[in-house]
Amino acid sequence: MSTPEPDRPGRERRPDASMSLLRELLENPLDGGYRAVAARRQGPRPVPWWQRVLVVVGCVAIGLGSVWAARELRAPASGLLPARTLLVEQIDERTTEGDALSTQNARYQAEIEALEQAGLELVDEDLAAQLERLAVPSGSVGVAGEGLVIELQDSAAAQQGAPGSEEERVTDVDLQVVVNALWASGAEAIAINGRRLGSTTAIRRAGEAILVNLDPVVSPYRVQAIGDPNRLQTELTRTPAATHLDVLESTYNISVAMSTEESMRMSALTGVAPRYAEPLGGRGSGVPPSGSDDGPDDRDEGVG
Repeated sequence: MSTPEPDRPGRERRPDASMSLLRELLENPLDGGYRAVAARRQGPRPVPWWQRVLVVVGCVAIGLGSVWAARELRAPASGLLPARTLLVEQIDERTTEGDALSTQNARYQAEIEALEQAGLELVDEDLAAQLERLAVPSGSVGVAGEGLVIELQDSAAAQQGAPGSEEERVTDVDLQVVVNALWASGAEAIAINGRRLGSTTAIRRAGEAILVNLDPVVSPYRVQAIGDPNRLQTELTRTPAATHLDVLESTYNISVAMSTEESMRMSALTGVAPRYAEPLGGRGSGVPPSGSDDGPDDRDEGVG
């Protein structure tokens, strides 16, 4: 704290001489210690050379690490491509093996049918004729003839896997509607992508795949129906399936094509086991005996 200066002769007295403390606060607001620190901080502080070298080396290391990481992430894993190639090869091998076994089964099935027919003709010709008539709708024998073909294909967006195009795919319900309408229109035999349908055939969806007789089928779905083509087309337009197909094409961009063929061949449905139903009350009775609570345990399922 400064003390007031004494008045000297010949020197004019300041008006604020008695307020030296306030004058000091106004003229020198910064404390002496802070003033000294501020004086030392004026101007850039020199950086040692080794710190500069360390910063440059760190930047180079970070840049090289980023480039290496980007290359490693973009490059395929070393074992991924061989594993995928091996998987594709195994799928092709199993598919070829399955096709060969299917051909062999069809040949054996034809031999079995010939032997059964010959044996039945020796025992009962009427029974053999009846079985022959029922063999076509049941799918137990191969058939050939003219008919109608309906082809359904997923929309272009669904085939490319575009977001929001899930509803533009053909579903198992769509195939069920078409197949049931063809049966009602007088079709004698039906197949989807070469899979023959029978009276107990199921068309179901498993995840994103559609199964026909537990065999997966993919788009485009080619539904073949043997019968009079003109009658099939006429009767089909009178069923709800005609409106259903129009909605699929106009609303969901699903391709629907219909054509006729003069000659089609369908192999027999493998694994068909003949079954016979009898009334629970005995032969000739269509109701269960009185007092019995038992009812039919099983019910034959139609297509779908």
